[in-house]
Amino acid sequence: MSVTEPGDTLDLTSARPQYDEYEDPEVEWLDEAPAHWETARFRFLLETSPSKTEVRDLPDTTEVSFVPMESVKENGGLDLGETKEIEEVIDGYTYFRDGDVLVAKITPCFENRKGALASDLTNGIGFGTTELHVLRPGPDLDERFLYYVTMSHPFRKIGESTMYGAGGQKRVSNDFVENLRWPVPSPPEQDAIATFLDRETGRIDALIEKKEELIDLLEEKRTALISRVVTKGLDSDVEMQDSGVEWLGEIPAQWKTVRLKHLATAPEDGIQMGPYGSMLKGLESRDTGYKVYGQENIISGEFKAGHRWLSEERFHEMADRYELQPEDLVLTRKGSIGNSRIVPKGIQSGIIDSDTIRLRLRWEKIDRHFLQWLLHEAWYMQTKIALVQRGAVLSGLNTNTIENLIVALPPTDEQEQLVKYLNSEAGRLDEQISTMEEGIDRLKEYRTALISAAVTGKIDVREEVAVAPAE
Repeated sequence: MSVTEPGDTLDLTSARPQYDEYEDPEVEWLDEAPAHWETARFRFLLETSPSKTEVRDLPDTTEVSFVPMESVKENGGLDLGETKEIEEVIDGYTYFRDGDVLVAKITPCFENRKGALASDLTNGIGFGTTELHVLRPGPDLDERFLYYVTMSHPFRKIGESTMYGAGGQKRVSNDFVENLRWPVPSPPEQDAIATFLDRETGRIDALIEKKEELIDLLEEKRTALISRVVTKGLDSDVEMQDSGVEWLGEIPAQWKTVRLKHLATAPEDGIQMGPYGSMLKGLESRDTGYKVYGQENIISGEFKAGHRWLSEERFHEMADRYELQPEDLVLTRKGSIGNSRIVPKGIQSGIIDSDTIRLRLRWEKIDRHFLQWLLHEAWYMQTKIALVQRGAVLSGLNTNTIENLIVALPPTDEQEQLVKYLNSEAGRLDEQISTMEEGIDRLKEYRTALISAAVTGKIDVREEVAVAPAE
Protein backbone atom coordinates (compact mmCIF):
# COMPACT_ATOMS: atom_id res chain seq x y z
CA MET A 1 0.00 0.00 0.00
CA SER A 2 1.38 3.40 -0.96
CA VAL A 3 1.02 6.15 1.62
CA THR A 4 3.15 8.78 -0.08
CA GLU A 5 2.04 12.40 -0.21
CA PRO A 6 3.42 15.68 -1.55
CA GLY A 7 4.92 16.39 1.85
CA ASP A 8 6.95 13.18 1.68
CA THR A 9 9.10 14.79 -1.01
CA LEU A 10 10.37 17.30 1.56
CA ASP A 11 13.92 16.30 2.52
CA LEU A 12 13.52 16.24 6.29
CA THR A 13 16.20 13.59 6.85
CA SER A 14 19.00 15.74 5.46
CA ALA A 15 18.28 18.51 7.96
CA ARG A 16 17.76 16.31 11.05
CA PRO A 17 19.54 13.25 12.44
CA GLN A 18 18.33 9.71 11.85
CA TYR A 19 18.55 6.65 14.06
CA ASP A 20 21.70 4.53 13.93
CA GLU A 21 19.94 1.31 13.08
CA TYR A 22 16.74 0.49 11.21
CA GLU A 23 14.94 -2.75 10.45
CA ASP A 24 11.82 -3.98 8.66
CA PRO A 25 8.84 -3.31 10.97
CA GLU A 26 6.84 -5.96 9.09
CA VAL A 27 4.00 -3.64 8.16
CA GLU A 28 3.12 -3.24 4.51
CA TRP A 29 2.91 0.56 4.57
CA LEU A 30 6.40 1.26 6.03
CA ASP A 31 9.73 0.01 4.70
CA GLU A 32 11.81 0.57 7.82
CA ALA A 33 11.61 1.76 11.42
CA PRO A 34 14.14 2.23 14.23
CA ALA A 35 15.40 -1.21 15.27
CA HIS A 36 14.52 -0.74 18.94
CA TRP A 37 10.88 0.24 18.28
CA GLU A 38 8.30 -2.50 18.82
CA THR A 39 5.51 -3.02 16.30
CA ALA A 40 2.14 -3.70 17.89
CA ARG A 41 -1.56 -3.54 17.12
CA PHE A 42 -3.21 -0.57 18.78
CA ARG A 43 -5.82 -2.85 20.39
CA PHE A 44 -3.10 -3.89 22.85
CA LEU A 45 -2.12 -0.30 23.66
CA LEU A 46 -5.41 1.59 23.93
CA GLU A 47 -9.11 1.35 24.65
CA THR A 48 -11.72 2.48 22.14
CA SER A 49 -15.19 3.86 22.92
CA PRO A 50 -14.81 3.97 26.73
CA SER A 51 -17.94 3.14 28.68
CA LYS A 52 -20.28 5.83 29.98
CA THR A 53 -20.78 3.84 33.19
CA GLU A 54 -17.88 5.73 34.75
CA VAL A 55 -19.90 8.97 34.67
CA ARG A 56 -23.48 7.70 35.10
CA ASP A 57 -23.37 8.24 38.86
CA LEU A 58 -22.64 11.96 38.49
CA PRO A 59 -25.48 14.39 39.35
CA ASP A 60 -27.78 15.08 36.39
CA THR A 61 -26.95 18.81 36.57
CA THR A 62 -23.18 18.29 36.17
CA GLU A 63 -21.89 20.65 33.47
CA VAL A 64 -19.86 18.99 30.70
CA SER A 65 -18.32 20.22 27.46
CA PHE A 66 -20.42 19.64 24.35
CA VAL A 67 -18.63 19.21 21.02
CA PRO A 68 -20.58 19.02 17.72
CA MET A 69 -18.55 18.18 14.61
CA GLU A 70 -18.21 21.85 13.64
CA SER A 71 -16.29 22.39 16.90
CA VAL A 72 -13.66 19.80 15.93
CA LYS A 73 -10.87 21.59 14.07
CA GLU A 74 -9.06 20.44 10.96
CA ASN A 75 -5.45 19.55 11.76
CA GLY A 76 -6.33 19.25 15.43
CA GLY A 77 -8.08 21.05 18.28
CA LEU A 78 -11.50 21.71 19.81
CA ASP A 79 -13.66 24.78 20.24
CA LEU A 80 -14.99 24.42 23.78
CA GLY A 81 -17.50 27.24 23.93
CA GLU A 82 -20.57 25.08 24.52
CA THR A 83 -21.62 23.15 27.64
CA LYS A 84 -24.65 21.09 28.59
CA GLU A 85 -25.91 19.32 31.69
CA ILE A 86 -24.92 15.67 31.62
CA GLU A 87 -28.52 14.43 31.69
CA GLU A 88 -29.09 16.11 28.28
CA VAL A 89 -26.28 14.27 26.51
CA ILE A 90 -25.39 11.05 28.27
CA ASP A 91 -27.71 8.83 26.22
CA GLY A 92 -27.42 10.34 22.74
CA TYR A 93 -23.80 11.38 22.25
CA THR A 94 -20.21 10.14 22.32
CA TYR A 95 -18.47 10.26 25.71
CA PHE A 96 -14.83 11.24 26.32
CA ARG A 97 -12.67 12.83 29.00
CA ASP A 98 -9.43 14.79 29.33
CA GLY A 99 -6.54 12.79 27.86
CA ASP A 100 -8.63 10.93 25.28
CA VAL A 101 -7.76 11.23 21.60
CA LEU A 102 -10.64 12.05 19.23
CA VAL A 103 -10.73 11.10 15.55
CA ALA A 104 -13.54 12.09 13.16
CA LYS A 105 -14.77 8.92 11.47
CA ILE A 106 -16.91 10.23 8.57
CA THR A 107 -15.89 11.60 5.18
CA PRO A 108 -14.68 14.28 4.47
CA CYS A 109 -13.90 15.10 8.11
CA PHE A 110 -11.55 12.14 8.47
CA GLU A 111 -9.55 13.03 5.36
CA ASN A 112 -9.36 16.66 6.55
CA ARG A 113 -7.67 15.51 9.78
CA LYS A 114 -10.45 16.55 12.11
CA GLY A 115 -9.47 15.36 15.56
CA ALA A 116 -8.02 16.44 18.89
CA LEU A 117 -6.37 15.55 22.15
CA ALA A 118 -9.12 16.35 24.63
CA SER A 119 -8.06 18.75 27.38
CA ASP A 120 -9.54 21.52 29.52
CA LEU A 121 -13.01 19.97 29.28
CA THR A 122 -15.62 21.27 31.72
CA ASN A 123 -15.25 19.05 34.80
CA GLY A 124 -12.84 17.01 32.70
CA ILE A 125 -15.73 15.47 30.75
CA GLY A 126 -17.03 15.90 27.20
CA PHE A 127 -19.83 14.60 25.01
CA GLY A 128 -20.06 15.17 21.30
CA THR A 129 -21.08 14.02 17.86
CA THR A 130 -21.48 10.28 17.36
CA GLU A 131 -19.17 10.63 14.34
CA LEU A 132 -16.09 10.52 16.60
CA HIS A 133 -13.82 7.62 17.49
CA VAL A 134 -12.56 7.95 21.07
CA LEU A 135 -9.13 6.43 21.80
CA ARG A 136 -7.97 6.14 25.40
CA PRO A 137 -4.26 5.26 25.63
CA GLY A 138 -3.07 2.63 28.09
CA PRO A 139 -0.03 2.94 30.40
CA ASP A 140 2.47 2.16 27.61
CA LEU A 141 1.16 4.80 25.19
CA ASP A 142 1.67 8.55 25.61
CA GLU A 143 -1.56 10.37 24.76
CA ARG A 144 0.30 13.13 22.90
CA PHE A 145 2.26 10.61 20.83
CA LEU A 146 -1.00 8.83 19.97
CA TYR A 147 -2.59 12.14 18.98
CA TYR A 148 0.26 12.89 16.59
CA VAL A 149 0.01 9.39 15.12
CA THR A 150 -3.65 10.10 14.29
CA MET A 151 -2.62 13.39 12.67
CA SER A 152 0.04 11.71 10.52
CA HIS A 153 -0.33 11.07 6.82
CA PRO A 154 0.04 7.25 7.03
CA PHE A 155 -2.73 6.95 9.63
CA ARG A 156 -5.15 9.03 7.56
CA LYS A 157 -4.21 7.47 4.21
CA ILE A 158 -4.54 3.90 5.47
CA GLY A 159 -7.80 4.73 7.22
CA GLU A 160 -9.16 6.31 4.04
CA SER A 161 -8.45 3.08 2.14
CA THR A 162 -10.55 1.08 4.64
CA MET A 163 -13.65 3.30 4.59
CA TYR A 164 -17.00 1.62 4.16
CA GLY A 165 -20.38 2.97 3.08
CA ALA A 166 -21.48 5.03 0.11
CA GLY A 167 -20.97 8.63 -1.01
CA GLY A 168 -20.96 11.20 1.76
CA GLN A 169 -21.70 8.55 4.41
CA LYS A 170 -18.39 6.66 4.20
CA ARG A 171 -16.68 6.01 7.55
CA VAL A 172 -13.58 4.46 9.05
CA SER A 173 -14.41 1.64 11.40
CA ASN A 174 -13.39 0.98 14.98
CA ASP A 175 -11.69 -2.20 13.73
CA PHE A 176 -9.35 -0.11 11.58
CA VAL A 177 -7.98 1.67 14.64
CA GLU A 178 -7.76 -1.43 16.82
CA ASN A 179 -6.07 -3.60 14.19
CA LEU A 180 -3.64 -1.02 12.81
CA ARG A 181 -0.06 -2.16 13.41
CA TRP A 182 2.38 0.63 14.24
CA PRO A 183 6.04 0.73 15.33
CA VAL A 184 6.09 2.26 18.81
CA PRO A 185 9.07 3.48 20.89
CA SER A 186 9.34 3.35 24.68
CA PRO A 187 7.14 5.75 26.71
CA PRO A 188 10.09 8.12 27.48
CA GLU A 189 10.91 8.32 23.77
CA GLN A 190 7.23 8.85 22.92
CA ASP A 191 7.27 11.76 25.36
CA ALA A 192 10.37 13.21 23.68
CA ILE A 193 8.81 12.95 20.22
CA ALA A 194 5.57 14.53 21.44
CA THR A 195 7.48 17.34 23.16
CA PHE A 196 9.40 18.01 19.96
CA LEU A 197 6.22 18.06 17.89
CA ASP A 198 4.41 20.28 20.41
CA ARG A 199 7.18 22.84 20.02
CA GLU A 200 7.62 22.63 16.26
CA THR A 201 3.94 22.49 15.32
CA GLY A 202 3.34 25.38 17.72
CA ARG A 203 5.87 27.45 15.79
CA ILE A 204 4.34 26.45 12.46
CA ASP A 205 0.82 27.20 13.68
CA ALA A 206 1.95 30.64 14.87
CA LEU A 207 3.33 31.40 11.41
CA ILE A 208 0.12 30.20 9.78
CA GLU A 209 -1.93 32.39 12.13
CA LYS A 210 0.15 35.47 11.21
CA LYS A 211 -0.33 34.79 7.51
CA GLU A 212 -4.08 34.29 8.01
CA GLU A 213 -4.26 37.62 9.86
CA LEU A 214 -2.48 39.29 6.94
CA ILE A 215 -4.93 37.71 4.51
CA ASP A 216 -7.83 39.07 6.57
CA LEU A 217 -6.31 42.55 6.43
CA LEU A 218 -5.73 42.32 2.68
CA GLU A 219 -9.29 41.11 2.10
CA GLU A 220 -10.67 43.96 4.20
CA LYS A 221 -8.56 46.39 2.19
CA ARG A 222 -9.78 44.83 -1.05
CA THR A 223 -13.44 45.02 -0.01
CA ALA A 224 -13.09 48.65 1.09
CA LEU A 225 -11.34 49.53 -2.18
CA ILE A 226 -14.04 48.00 -4.36
CA SER A 227 -16.92 49.46 -2.37
CA ARG A 228 -15.38 52.93 -2.47
CA VAL A 229 -14.73 52.79 -6.21
CA VAL A 230 -18.20 51.56 -7.22
CA THR A 231 -19.99 54.09 -5.00
CA LYS A 232 -17.71 57.16 -5.04
CA GLY A 233 -15.49 56.79 -8.10
CA LEU A 234 -11.80 57.78 -8.23
CA ASP A 235 -11.92 61.56 -7.94
CA SER A 236 -12.02 62.57 -4.29
CA ASP A 237 -12.67 66.21 -5.28
CA VAL A 238 -15.71 65.55 -7.45
CA GLU A 239 -18.98 67.23 -6.54
CA MET A 240 -21.29 64.90 -4.63
CA GLN A 241 -25.07 64.58 -4.41
CA ASP A 242 -27.48 62.78 -2.12
CA SER A 243 -28.40 59.49 -3.79
CA GLY A 244 -31.81 59.52 -2.15
CA VAL A 245 -31.08 56.01 -0.87
CA GLU A 246 -30.37 55.88 2.86
CA TRP A 247 -28.00 52.91 2.82
CA LEU A 248 -26.08 54.24 -0.20
CA GLY A 249 -25.47 57.83 0.93
CA GLU A 250 -23.81 60.38 -1.35
CA ILE A 251 -22.67 59.59 -4.89
CA PRO A 252 -20.85 61.70 -7.51
CA ALA A 253 -23.09 64.38 -9.03
CA GLN A 254 -22.81 62.95 -12.56
CA TRP A 255 -23.92 59.49 -11.42
CA LYS A 256 -27.50 58.31 -11.18
CA THR A 257 -29.33 55.60 -9.28
CA VAL A 258 -31.30 52.98 -11.15
CA ARG A 259 -33.13 49.78 -10.37
CA LEU A 260 -31.74 46.71 -12.13
CA LYS A 261 -35.06 45.99 -13.83
CA HIS A 262 -34.68 49.19 -15.85
CA LEU A 263 -31.41 47.84 -17.27
CA ALA A 264 -32.95 44.55 -18.39
CA THR A 265 -33.52 43.72 -22.05
CA ALA A 266 -37.20 42.98 -21.48
CA PRO A 267 -39.43 42.21 -18.49
CA GLU A 268 -40.20 38.68 -19.68
CA ASP A 269 -36.62 37.46 -20.11
CA GLY A 270 -34.22 40.07 -18.73
CA ILE A 271 -34.13 38.85 -15.13
CA GLN A 272 -35.14 35.23 -14.77
CA MET A 273 -34.97 32.61 -12.02
CA GLY A 274 -34.45 28.96 -12.99
CA PRO A 275 -37.20 26.33 -13.13
CA TYR A 276 -38.47 24.59 -9.99
CA GLY A 277 -39.18 21.04 -8.86
CA SER A 278 -40.74 18.66 -11.34
CA MET A 279 -39.54 20.71 -14.31
CA LEU A 280 -36.01 19.45 -13.66
CA LYS A 281 -36.87 15.85 -12.82
CA GLY A 282 -35.47 13.10 -14.99
CA LEU A 283 -32.11 14.73 -15.70
CA GLU A 284 -29.48 12.60 -17.40
CA SER A 285 -25.96 11.87 -16.13
CA ARG A 286 -24.49 11.42 -19.62
CA ASP A 287 -23.35 14.34 -21.76
CA THR A 288 -26.26 15.08 -24.09
CA GLY A 289 -24.83 18.41 -25.22
CA TYR A 290 -27.49 20.30 -23.21
CA LYS A 291 -26.40 21.24 -19.71
CA VAL A 292 -28.01 22.46 -16.50
CA TYR A 293 -25.95 25.26 -14.92
CA GLY A 294 -26.02 26.18 -11.23
CA GLN A 295 -24.10 27.32 -8.16
CA GLU A 296 -21.15 25.03 -8.86
CA ASN A 297 -20.47 27.08 -11.97
CA ILE A 298 -21.10 30.53 -10.51
CA ILE A 299 -19.09 30.13 -7.32
CA SER A 300 -16.07 28.59 -9.06
CA GLY A 301 -16.39 30.53 -12.33
CA GLU A 302 -15.81 27.21 -14.12
CA PHE A 303 -18.60 26.66 -16.61
CA LYS A 304 -17.24 23.29 -17.72
CA ALA A 305 -17.99 21.89 -14.25
CA GLY A 306 -21.09 19.86 -13.48
CA HIS A 307 -22.73 16.67 -14.69
CA ARG A 308 -26.45 17.43 -15.07
CA TRP A 309 -27.85 17.13 -18.56
CA LEU A 310 -31.14 17.56 -20.44
CA SER A 311 -32.39 15.71 -23.45
CA GLU A 312 -32.48 17.79 -26.62
CA GLU A 313 -36.27 17.75 -26.55
CA ARG A 314 -36.45 19.02 -22.94
CA PHE A 315 -33.89 21.74 -23.67
CA HIS A 316 -35.90 23.13 -26.59
CA GLU A 317 -39.07 23.07 -24.47
CA MET A 318 -37.40 25.24 -21.81
CA ALA A 319 -34.89 27.31 -23.79
CA ASP A 320 -37.16 30.28 -24.52
CA ARG A 321 -37.39 31.12 -20.84
CA TYR A 322 -34.35 29.57 -19.13
CA GLU A 323 -31.53 29.33 -21.68
CA LEU A 324 -28.11 30.58 -20.60
CA GLN A 325 -26.14 32.50 -23.20
CA PRO A 326 -22.63 33.95 -23.36
CA GLU A 327 -22.37 37.40 -21.73
CA ASP A 328 -25.40 36.83 -19.52
CA LEU A 329 -24.70 37.63 -15.89
CA VAL A 330 -25.75 34.92 -13.42
CA LEU A 331 -26.20 35.11 -9.62
CA THR A 332 -26.54 32.50 -6.91
CA ARG A 333 -29.85 32.84 -5.08
CA LYS A 334 -29.29 30.37 -2.21
CA GLY A 335 -26.41 29.48 0.10
CA SER A 336 -23.63 31.77 -1.12
CA ILE A 337 -26.14 34.45 -1.99
CA GLY A 338 -25.16 37.11 -4.48
CA ASN A 339 -22.14 35.49 -6.12
CA SER A 340 -22.13 36.52 -9.75
CA ARG A 341 -20.29 35.68 -12.97
CA ILE A 342 -20.32 36.79 -16.57
CA VAL A 343 -21.01 33.76 -18.75
CA PRO A 344 -18.01 33.15 -21.05
CA LYS A 345 -18.17 32.48 -24.76
CA GLY A 346 -18.05 28.89 -25.95
CA ILE A 347 -20.22 27.31 -23.25
CA GLN A 348 -22.36 24.29 -24.05
CA SER A 349 -26.02 24.95 -24.72
CA GLY A 350 -28.00 24.78 -21.50
CA ILE A 351 -30.39 26.28 -18.97
CA ILE A 352 -30.14 27.68 -15.44
CA ASP A 353 -31.39 25.77 -12.40
CA SER A 354 -33.67 26.92 -9.57
CA ASP A 355 -30.75 28.18 -7.43
CA THR A 356 -29.72 30.63 -10.13
CA ILE A 357 -30.93 34.01 -11.39
CA ARG A 358 -29.97 35.11 -14.88
CA LEU A 359 -29.58 38.77 -15.79
CA ARG A 360 -29.77 39.64 -19.49
CA LEU A 361 -29.19 43.37 -19.57
CA ARG A 362 -28.88 46.29 -21.97
CA TRP A 363 -25.13 46.47 -22.07
CA GLU A 364 -25.19 49.79 -23.90
CA LYS A 365 -26.33 51.28 -20.59
CA ILE A 366 -23.96 49.44 -18.28
CA ASP A 367 -20.57 47.75 -18.57
CA ARG A 368 -21.11 44.11 -17.63
CA HIS A 369 -17.77 43.98 -15.81
CA PHE A 370 -18.67 47.03 -13.72
CA LEU A 371 -21.93 45.37 -12.73
CA GLN A 372 -20.11 42.18 -11.79
CA TRP A 373 -17.68 44.09 -9.57
CA LEU A 374 -20.65 45.80 -7.97
CA LEU A 375 -22.78 42.68 -7.40
CA HIS A 376 -20.14 40.06 -6.67
CA GLU A 377 -17.51 42.05 -4.83
CA ALA A 378 -18.87 45.28 -3.38
CA TRP A 379 -19.60 45.22 0.34
CA TYR A 380 -22.50 47.62 0.07
CA MET A 381 -24.31 45.52 -2.52
CA GLN A 382 -23.73 42.29 -0.63
CA THR A 383 -25.07 44.03 2.48
CA LYS A 384 -28.10 45.29 0.60
CA ILE A 385 -28.82 41.83 -0.80
CA ALA A 386 -28.70 40.44 2.73
CA LEU A 387 -31.11 43.13 3.93
CA VAL A 388 -33.71 42.65 1.24
CA GLN A 389 -33.76 38.89 0.81
CA ARG A 390 -37.14 37.60 1.84
CA GLY A 391 -37.89 34.90 4.39
CA ALA A 392 -35.32 32.67 6.07
CA VAL A 393 -31.73 32.77 4.89
CA LEU A 394 -32.10 29.51 2.99
CA SER A 395 -35.18 30.78 1.13
CA GLY A 396 -32.79 32.93 -0.88
CA LEU A 397 -33.32 35.68 -3.40
CA ASN A 398 -36.08 35.96 -5.95
CA THR A 399 -36.44 37.87 -9.18
CA ASN A 400 -38.45 40.67 -7.56
CA THR A 401 -35.66 41.31 -5.08
CA ILE A 402 -33.06 41.49 -7.83
CA GLU A 403 -35.22 43.58 -10.13
CA ASN A 404 -35.60 46.24 -7.44
CA LEU A 405 -31.97 46.39 -6.32
CA ILE A 406 -30.74 49.96 -6.65
CA VAL A 407 -27.29 50.53 -8.12
CA ALA A 408 -25.24 53.69 -8.44
CA LEU A 409 -24.44 54.10 -12.11
CA PRO A 410 -21.66 56.31 -13.50
CA PRO A 411 -21.52 57.33 -17.18
CA THR A 412 -20.47 54.49 -19.51
CA ASP A 413 -16.95 55.82 -20.18
CA GLU A 414 -16.36 56.19 -16.42
CA GLN A 415 -17.58 52.65 -15.85
CA GLU A 416 -14.86 51.41 -18.20
CA GLN A 417 -12.25 53.49 -16.38
CA LEU A 418 -13.33 52.12 -13.00
CA VAL A 419 -13.23 48.53 -14.28
CA LYS A 420 -9.64 48.99 -15.49
CA TYR A 421 -8.65 50.45 -12.14
CA LEU A 422 -10.28 47.63 -10.19
CA ASN A 423 -8.79 44.97 -12.44
CA SER A 424 -5.38 46.42 -11.66
CA GLU A 425 -5.62 47.31 -7.98
CA ALA A 426 -7.88 44.51 -6.76
CA GLY A 427 -5.89 42.14 -8.96
CA ARG A 428 -2.69 43.21 -7.19
CA LEU A 429 -4.28 42.47 -3.81
CA ASP A 430 -5.52 39.13 -5.14
CA GLU A 431 -1.95 38.20 -6.05
CA GLN A 432 -0.75 39.08 -2.56
CA ILE A 433 -3.55 37.01 -1.02
CA SER A 434 -2.76 34.09 -3.33
CA THR A 435 0.92 34.23 -2.34
CA MET A 436 -0.04 34.15 1.34
CA GLU A 437 -2.40 31.21 0.76
CA GLU A 438 0.32 29.29 -1.07
CA GLY A 439 2.65 29.94 1.87
CA ILE A 440 0.04 28.58 4.28
CA ASP A 441 -0.40 25.46 2.14
CA ARG A 442 3.37 24.86 2.19
CA LEU A 443 3.49 25.28 5.97
CA LYS A 444 0.62 22.84 6.43
CA GLU A 445 2.35 20.38 4.11
CA TYR A 446 5.56 20.71 6.09
CA ARG A 447 3.67 20.31 9.38
CA THR A 448 2.12 17.03 8.27
CA ALA A 449 5.39 15.76 6.84
CA LEU A 450 7.23 16.60 10.08
CA ILE A 451 4.62 14.80 12.21
CA SER A 452 4.71 11.77 9.91
CA ALA A 453 8.51 11.60 9.95
CA ALA A 454 8.72 11.85 13.74
CA VAL A 455 6.05 9.26 14.62
CA THR A 456 7.41 6.72 12.11
CA GLY A 457 11.04 7.15 13.17
CA LYS A 458 12.37 8.66 9.95
CA ILE A 459 14.05 11.36 12.05
CA ASP A 460 15.60 11.14 15.53
CA VAL A 461 14.56 14.11 17.68
CA ARG A 462 15.66 12.84 21.11
CA GLU A 463 18.85 14.88 21.37
CA GLU A 464 17.21 17.99 19.92
CA VAL A 465 14.58 17.91 22.66
CA ALA A 466 17.22 17.31 25.31
CA VAL A 467 19.29 20.35 24.28
CA ALA A 468 16.46 22.66 23.23
CA PRO A 469 16.39 25.87 25.32
CA ALA A 470 13.41 26.45 27.57
CA GLU A 471 10.74 28.74 26.05
